Amino acid sequence: MIVIKNISKSFDDRVIIQGIDAVMESGKCNLIIGSSGSGKTVLTKCIVGLIQPDEGGSIEYNGTDLIRMDDKTRKELRQQIGMLFQGNALFDSMTVQENIKFPLDMFTKLTHGEKLKKVDEVLDRVNLSNAHKRFPAEISGGMKKRVGIARSIVLNPKYLFCDEPNSGLDPLTSMVIDKLIREITIDYQMTTVVVTHDMNSVMEIGDHILYLYNGKKQWEGSNKDIIFSKDQLLNDFIFASEFLQDAKQMRMQEAGKK
Repeated sequence: MIVIKNISKSFDDRVIIQGIDAVMESGKCNLIIGSSGSGKTVLTKCIVGLIQPDEGGSIEYNGTDLIRMDDKTRKELRQQIGMLFQGNALFDSMTVQENIKFPLDMFTKLTHGEKLKKVDEVLDRVNLSNAHKRFPAEISGGMKKRVGIARSIVLNPKYLFCDEPNSGLDPLTSMVIDKLIREITIDYQMTTVVVTHDMNSVMEIGDHILYLYNGKKQWEGSNKDIIFSKDQLLNDFIFASEFLQDAKQMRMQEAGKK
């Protein structure tokens, strides 16, 4: 679990995020959503320690404040964090197997055989058991994303951060990635944080959602809560398309029958 208390960040005189409180729950998909410029990226970088927030707040990982950690504890924490980047960040000159093995080479003292076994396990988990020797240029965008997921979980992280995991993917492949992220979150009992603009992801895997507006927390709840939300800013953002408006009406009708 990650508990965020009173987190703010300014650059010079410009306030980017202000007074944000939130909880990222273990074993759930926690989504951060909002329009461009709402502060999603800055908040996420604060949470993982890439940006130092302004004084006065805290970011607690299972009760220990990241902001006030000593260097040794912070390094240990970072090894418990998996990252899935928007652009996948795969090494073009490395095979799929070598890309996934890279964190094991960097952060573990496992034998070569043990590393290969770990690679086999995570590739099998993302349904890419026959892709070991292929290079990133030889696989599809959806497969690259799955390789990125495999690499992000090869160290058995307690926390997984995903930056726009469905960016550039077609709707069907996006659904596959969403399903995979949800399954891995549950199987590994990780605290998963997803930054996304994909409203289908919000409705399908949004166990817990933080909606930012102009750098502040505007709304927090689950995808089920969204259906009955009275927050006009949230509704305008989520249900901008006619398709999603229709989906909301259908879900409200279904809920009313239960």
